[in-house]
Parts: sequence; C-alpha cells; structure tokens
Amino acid sequence: MDRRDGAARGERREGREGLKLALGRSAVVAAVDLGASKVACFIMKADGVRRADRTLTTVGVGYVQSHGVRGGSIVDMDEAALAIGRAVERAEAMAGVDVQGVTVATTCGQLASHRVTAKVALGGRPIGDNDLARAIAQAMNGLRLNRRQAIHLRPIAWSVDGQRHVQDPRAMFGRTLGLEMLVVSMNEGVFHTLGHCVERAHLQFEGAVAAPFASSLAALEEDEMELGAICIDMGGGSTSVAVYSGGALTYVDSLAVGGAHVTQDVARGLSTSMVGAERIKTLHGSAIASANEDREMIEAPPRGDDPGAGPVTAPRSLLKGIIAPRVEETLELLKDRLRAAGALVDPGAGIVLIGGASQLAGVREVAVRVFDRPVRLGRPRRIPHLADAASGPAFCAAAGVLQRAAFGPREAGPKRPGGAARPAGPVDSHANVVSKAAAWLRDNL
Repeated sequence: MDRRDGAARGERREGREGLKLALGRSAVVAAVDLGASKVACFIMKADGVRRADRTLTTVGVGYVQSHGVRGGSIVDMDEAALAIGRAVERAEAMAGVDVQGVTVATTCGQLASHRVTAKVALGGRPIGDNDLARAIAQAMNGLRLNRRQAIHLRPIAWSVDGQRHVQDPRAMFGRTLGLEMLVVSMNEGVFHTLGHCVERAHLQFEGAVAAPFASSLAALEEDEMELGAICIDMGGGSTSVAVYSGGALTYVDSLAVGGAHVTQDVARGLSTSMVGAERIKTLHGSAIASANEDREMIEAPPRGDDPGAGPVTAPRSLLKGIIAPRVEETLELLKDRLRAAGALVDPGAGIVLIGGASQLAGVREVAVRVFDRPVRLGRPRRIPHLADAASGPAFCAAAGVLQRAAFGPREAGPKRPGGAARPAGPVDSHANVVSKAAAWLRDNL
C-alpha cells in the first residue's frame, strides 16, 4: 500500500469516525426537507464524507409531492406523515439501507430569531469552558421564549475586555467575557406536532433544523458568509431568510407566502385549475416583461369537468401582470422585515436565491430591483454527484442538513419531543443551565 492510499484511507476513516461521534448513533444519516410543495429525503453514509474538499456523497435520494403542509404549517398530520414515509422509502430503496431516524428541515412553526447578550466577570486565570458556559447561561436567562422551542444557538461574537470578534476565547486572559448569541426558535406546539408526525411514519425524530439555515449551509460560499450574505429560500408555502455577517448567522425569519400563492393568483386570474395554473406558470410564467408578450397567447385548461368547455385563452402579458406583483410584494415584505428587526446586514452583502420558486424566470431581476444588491441563484455546492433532478435550488435544505451533520455546526436543542437535548442547550429554566451550556460548548468550539 503506497502512502497516498494510506492517506486516503485515513481521511475516510476520520470522516466516518467524526460523523459517528457527531451523531452518537449509526453511520447512516437521513435528512428530510418538509415543504409545502414537496418532501425530499437525502441519505448519507459516514464514508461519504470527504474532509479534504468538504464534499459529500449521498447513497439515496427520494422525493414526493407534499401533502398535509400549507403556508408553512402542518394542516393534516396523517397526510404529512404519509408523505414523509414515502420520501424516506424511495431514498431507502435507492440506498439499500434502512433508516431509523431523520432530522427535519422545515419552515413550519413561525421561525424567528432573537439576539441576546451577556457579560460575566473573570478571575485571574485563563478563560475556560465554565466561563463560556456562564456567559451562555446568563444570555439565555435573559430571554423569555413564551411557548416557543429553541432549535439553534449560534454565537455571533465573543469579546474579551471589549475586544470583539474573538473566535475562541478559551485560554485568554481578561477581566470580562462578553457574548452576543443568536437563538432561533419555533412554535413549541408545532415542534411537538412535527415530532409526532415523524413518529407516525415509523421513524425516530432526531431534531428540527430551520430550513433557511440548512439551505444557507448548502448554497453559500465561506467568503459570502464572511463578507455578508442574505440567503432567501423561496419555497412553495413560505419564503424564509438567513442572514450572515462576519461569518456568523445573525438573523432568521420566515413569511407564510411562497410559490403556491403565485399559482393561486394565476388560477384566479385566468379562471383555470390549480394544476393548469402550475403548468402555465412553469412553462410561460415570468416576473419581468418580454418582447411580443402582448401578441403571444397562452392556453389554460378550464375549471371543472365540462367536456364542452374550451380552453382559457389570454395574452402572456396578463400572466406576467399576475405574477410580477406577487413576487415583488413578497420580496418587499421580506425587506421590510429585515429593516424592522434591525438585522445585521453588511453594506456589501449579496443575495443568494434558492428554493423552487426562485427558478421562475425574472425573479432574480426583481430581487435586484427590490434590494439594490447583487443577486445570484444558488444550488447545493458540496454534493457534486447529484442527478440533475435533485441538484437544483429546491434541494438545498436537505443537502444542508447532511452538511451540518458532517461538518457542523452542532446545535443545542431537543432531540425529540419531550426528550433531552443532545447536545443539551440552556433552554430549560428548571435544569442545570451551566452544565448544559458546558456540554454544548464541547461540541461547538
């Protein structure tokens, strides 16, 4: 065996061991993206992690049309559980493995983020884990999450004696340790509903991930995170956003408006069926004007089952006049939310559009006009072998969950409804907050 073969085997072994350690369970990782238009499942084995170039190889991919989810909410648990089960079964059949548990990327539960700060006094000794844990505990004690579940704890910045942008303050000396942290939360009832929904599909619920955060891990370059980026995930039932500044996640939000609402507008405006509206939107839809659109006619099937009814005929300009206002309104609402929340958006931050609705012609141009920033379309970056059907912007969330499992960051949050956190985060005021924060630190720094 030559040296290169030995190095390659060592690299694969490191990837497998690191992934097993991160998950504390089998070497099979399954990610489910639960959306309003589709449910997708990606499966990865530990030996599919390449740390040299931070790429992944999936062994199974499955996706089906979504049911039971509408506008960023679970409206029928049985239908949603059935869709999850079918997507996982298809991925299992391709992978040739049995999946025991899944981590779910979702925009359900009215995603929101909260910035919290803390400052603790230090003794005349190097900063240790207990000092960092005290800072996290103090920050969390000042936050009241009324009937909401914390699913992500992400440090924005540490500081020592006022010196900001410290990556890891341990072993440093100082009088005070400061922390600014982002807490991403979702509705507690929806979190439990999501867990029971997964269990009805005969799977273990391994936790929830905010879909825009997962998508950003798959679509953004490291330079974009460092220099500032706004990752907008335009899904079927919702439009969500993750903002980065200085390499840190600084804001997460979600609007219950997505591509399905555009389809509904088209169906109403052209008096056609939802199926017909989706087809017309996909084939002829655009959010910007095009040449000869007044003279170009489109046909849509009529509503109902009257065999004598002819197709609905309308100029393409009418279709654009229906789509463009809804897309612009959605992006304007998102822009207003960012401004009202005081999100940390760098002046030079660019925008990356992902999600199925971002593929509609003209959406990028509308985003440039609304935000007055450079805009590009994103897709999963770190899974190069994916088939074309599963490598588009709509599959960033599932890919991001796998990337998070392989390379981090590890998150504090309950593993399943009613279960203990793994790694535990300081989210339970009746528990030992400092010890939970220390456990979180061991996996995050």
